[in-house]
Amino acid sequence: MENGGTRERIVLEGSLEVGFVTSNPENRLITKVLEKGDVFVFPIGLVHYQRNVGNGNVIAIAALSSQNPGVITFGNAVFGSTPEIPNDILVKAFQLDKNV
Repeated sequence: MENGGTRERIVLEGSLEVGFVTSNPENRLITKVLEKGDVFVFPIGLVHYQRNVGNGNVIAIAALSSQNPGVITFGNAVFGSTPEIPNDILVKAFQLDKNV
């Protein structure tokens, strides 16, 4: 399960792909590529990820809140989102062999 408050990212340098999965029963994947100066808020309690999609480093500031952390079923959100979270992201996040 995932819990916690909202999470914000402010990109200072580079290109950062961010994504989150809406809550049950839809489990819809929302993604956006952030560039320098962009700000993104992950809604409270939702499963989320971020990855560097540029050629160089990414520098970003993270801010957190936890006024009402809530709960979401991690498995449903990660493995049942629409559209699906790309396999290369899951392989890296869970340190798996993509051929398994």
